[in-house]
Amino acid sequence: MTTAGIYQSRVTTAQEAVKTIKSGNRVFLTGNVSVPQKILAALVEYAPNLTDVEICQALTVGSADYVGPEMEGHLRVNSMFISANIRKAVQEGRADFTPVLLSEFPLLFKRGVLPLDVAVIHVSTPDEHGFCSLGVEVGLTKSAAESAKIIIAEVNEQMPRTLGDAFIHVSRLTHIVPVNYPIPEHKMASEGDSEVVKQIAGHVASLIPDGATMQLGIGSIPDAVLKFLFDKKDLGIHTELFSDGVIDLVNAGVLTNARKSLHPGKVVAGFILGTKRLYEWVNDNPMVEMHPTEYVNDPFIIAQNDRMVAVNSAIEVDLTGQICADSIGPKLYSGVGGQLDFVYGASRSKGGVPIIALPSVASLRDGTKLSKITSMLKQGAGVVTSRNHVRFVVTEHGIADLYGKTIRQRAQALINVADPQFREDLAKQAKELHYL
Repeated sequence: MTTAGIYQSRVTTAQEAVKTIKSGNRVFLTGNVSVPQKILAALVEYAPNLTDVEICQALTVGSADYVGPEMEGHLRVNSMFISANIRKAVQEGRADFTPVLLSEFPLLFKRGVLPLDVAVIHVSTPDEHGFCSLGVEVGLTKSAAESAKIIIAEVNEQMPRTLGDAFIHVSRLTHIVPVNYPIPEHKMASEGDSEVVKQIAGHVASLIPDGATMQLGIGSIPDAVLKFLFDKKDLGIHTELFSDGVIDLVNAGVLTNARKSLHPGKVVAGFILGTKRLYEWVNDNPMVEMHPTEYVNDPFIIAQNDRMVAVNSAIEVDLTGQICADSIGPKLYSGVGGQLDFVYGASRSKGGVPIIALPSVASLRDGTKLSKITSMLKQGAGVVTSRNHVRFVVTEHGIADLYGKTIRQRAQALINVADPQFREDLAKQAKELHYL
């Protein structure tokens, strides 16, 4: 049968496709802005006919009817990263969280730790050879899809065709649901324009050398850093995700990838979050190579990039350098993501620069200000990056270089980058703990 014949024979509606899912199945759901909207809506509608279906995912963008209270007993999410749309369900015990390094997320399926019955994915239209691109979300999806017994795919005329290790053949798709809607846009947080974020971004930029290869994690600070790099030369990208800011650096001749020691000339990533401008830019762009996350986030791959700069954020940092980035006390908030993968990879890189960047102060809803540099992490807080891995901690007040430093030296350096209103109390607490 021809490729076109295979394609046509597998075309169906979303409503028919989800009937393949049986009670007790484990289903992988592709995420980020690539969530298959029509299939997911059909699954929610069909859910009352199902019991105990587990949906494995990471970060998803958009509404989350599939974790609503009425889904209890029918669909239950097991997420390896807690996105905002499922956070309440996890915190209320209606959804599960599995801690795992992002580099190992796809391996849970690939190695049969979490065997998959069904993968629900979102792809581009096939090329003349029958290959669909996984588009804006390749990293977490490719290995999961290849590990599933059944693949239900939305084939979207508006999904960009990204290159690299990003393709799946139509013969692998069990059910095809043709759709035609825009990929959702996801602008980085508006806090990127705040004065505090600009100050932090400026300090981070001062640590980035010419010829650096960069990983920029999710959030306003990493995205803001890009705006401070126009005086640099021959920068490159090896990152789990990137957004629109990369385009301007490429157009300015700053981001050339020319001095990368691994994949020279290429932007390497696992997924993309941005606007229509970005989706059009990556479409069929040979500068951009998408790869599975177990490759992109492998610390031993990352370390092969000389001058590897990793920029990640945190919820709080204690005076010994422990980084909490996944919880507020015992309340689960997000996940480890790729932070430790890239911190460790950058620390092993020749000339590498691992950075944790965060505002020095958190503001509560009642107006109370809290220091994010603390004498001790909150009870129950999760340590994402250990004090043995941490190197640079950056706030709007400066840079604390903790590498090779004693606890006494670390405590003083971190107090120096805390907000001035908290420094006296932090010093007092440090003395009580015998850090100073």
